[in-house]
Amino acid sequence: MHKLLLSLAVLLLGFGLQAQQSKPSISFEEEIYDFGEVKEDGGTVTHTFTFSNEGGQPLIVHNVRASCGCTSPDWTRQPIQPGKKGFIKVTFDPRNRPGNFNKSAIVSTNGTEPTKVLRITGKVLPKEKTLEDIYPREMGPIRLKTSHLSLTRIAPEEVKTEELEFINSSDSEVAIDFEGVPSHLNVSVDPEVVAPGKKGVITAVYDAGVKSDWGFVVDQIYLKINGESNRRNRLSVSATIEEDFSAWTDEQIANAPVLDVDNRVFDFGELKQGEKVSHNFVITNSGKSNLVLRKVRASCGCTAIQPDKMVIAPGESTNVVAEFNSRGMSGRQNKSVTIYSNDPKKSTMLLRLTGTVVK
Repeated sequence: MHKLLLSLAVLLLGFGLQAQQSKPSISFEEEIYDFGEVKEDGGTVTHTFTFSNEGGQPLIVHNVRASCGCTSPDWTRQPIQPGKKGFIKVTFDPRNRPGNFNKSAIVSTNGTEPTKVLRITGKVLPKEKTLEDIYPREMGPIRLKTSHLSLTRIAPEEVKTEELEFINSSDSEVAIDFEGVPSHLNVSVDPEVVAPGKKGVITAVYDAGVKSDWGFVVDQIYLKINGESNRRNRLSVSATIEEDFSAWTDEQIANAPVLDVDNRVFDFGELKQGEKVSHNFVITNSGKSNLVLRKVRASCGCTAIQPDKMVIAPGESTNVVAEFNSRGMSGRQNKSVTIYSNDPKKSTMLLRLTGTVVK
């Protein structure tokens, strides 16, 4: 009896092994390929992974999915018979991808291992930058790194300087002057006359005390090149004027004003195109000293009426009325009112009006 059971077990095991071996089975010669160093501007690179079907039934590659759009796979589409070979071709595009890379291609089959992961690695050597790459913004005979001078954050009474490099890309000398410069800006160029192929620097000195504003502000100035005016030759100068509370002591913070609002978001639901809706935001000072509203600014499509008082004593409140005009608008709307204040923890507060405009 025991011999009979043992024989049956061996027989079943043999059938199991035979069934396992009869299934398709994918086996790659290599699963990782290192391209080494490739040039960013050298075009695409390709590697072909070769595999065999070591099973007893036809192998089908259902899909090959790349880890990102920079790898483009191709593969053997027809069934691979037992003992025969197939391929997975992976192409990598190094454009705009300097540095090391490690990408994968996930292979899905009907084999004993339904998923296999192939990898390509390497290092993309950055291309040599052209004049257009370094100075992408063209203004007549000169090229600039940007047409935007950003002063980032600046205190209300601070004077800050920012520089912008340019190059004379023409074959003649270039003289630069400026138009439309506001009183809080002092803009100069060095040298005043730039030789062909030479660099220059535009320097902007920003006086926030003279500007006397709050929050994100932008000014436009214009370059006058070789005595000629052209409104296309425009530079934007931006700054975010905010108080700096980083040096305040714990005692100062404890005795500071606190700006509270009854509701930061007002949902007006549905509104017919052309109608207006308004909402009253109640601002309360729950702190221990006077709350000063520096500025109230509304986004496009929304109007904020200045509050009755800009200085709010502890425990007192004021109203900020915001009006939304739906004329010419449709669909979902999100408009905002920004309040700048001397609350050290909420010096910038955003209030929102939201809803849907229907025709």
